[in-house]
Amino acid sequence: MKLLSWNVAGLRSAIRKGFPRTLVSSVYSAVLFQETRTDSVPEGLVPRRWHAYLNPAEQKGYSGVLTLCRAEPLSVAHGLGDPRLDREGRVSTLEFSDLYLVNAYFPYAQRDLSRLGTKLEFDRAMARWTRKLRRKKPVVLGGDFNVAHEERDIARPDSNRQSAGFTREERDWFTRFLRTGFVDSYRMFVREGGHYTWWTYRFHARERNIGWRIDYFLVTRELAPRVRSATILPNVLGSDHAPVTIELSDPSRPQS
Repeated sequence: MKLLSWNVAGLRSAIRKGFPRTLVSSVYSAVLFQETRTDSVPEGLVPRRWHAYLNPAEQKGYSGVLTLCRAEPLSVAHGLGDPRLDREGRVSTLEFSDLYLVNAYFPYAQRDLSRLGTKLEFDRAMARWTRKLRRKKPVVLGGDFNVAHEERDIARPDSNRQSAGFTREERDWFTRFLRTGFVDSYRMFVREGGHYTWWTYRFHARERNIGWRIDYFLVTRELAPRVRSATILPNVLGSDHAPVTIELSDPSRPQS
């Protein structure tokens, strides 16, 4: 089972910029998009016999997540069960036989930190939601978390300590969340810094690799033995984010 997650910063915009349609292919079992900014699925995007689940924001042209998958899920739920947080179309949960797959677009705290409270409220709601899911089966949580967890996840930590996405409050929540039983799949394979998933469009930041790692695939601890790989695809263009991937072995296959 190979999964891909990508904040496309506007799905139709990404398509116009040369969105590689091969990302939605038989290589992947499911593809998670965030910040789709659309209330409909673009024609021709979904392969034949695939399934598409769009959770748009109430505000047109804002936020939204889209999940594409080859196998039809047992159930689909949109949101976190809190109407105050669910208007922006930030979460979809697909249930499969052996796990839940959550596609999430966490809020941005804003440059002036005016939405830091909302971000932390969303964080807490996500913790409650995943705790509820875990009572039934393991969870894969993928998406744009809008936080660089550790100093190695950001090119310039010292100058960003009061910046949205690197505040102590956001980072501390991430640490606590991992301690509830989640694993950062990328860190299972890559320990060093210098690997990022988002770069500002200014100052040629992407070319200079001055970035942030804010897009993740987390898995509950019981799934960790099934994780075969976790990667960043920095050369895929069309957005200011890079896609991230994870590969899980089949649950029926003996673990090495």
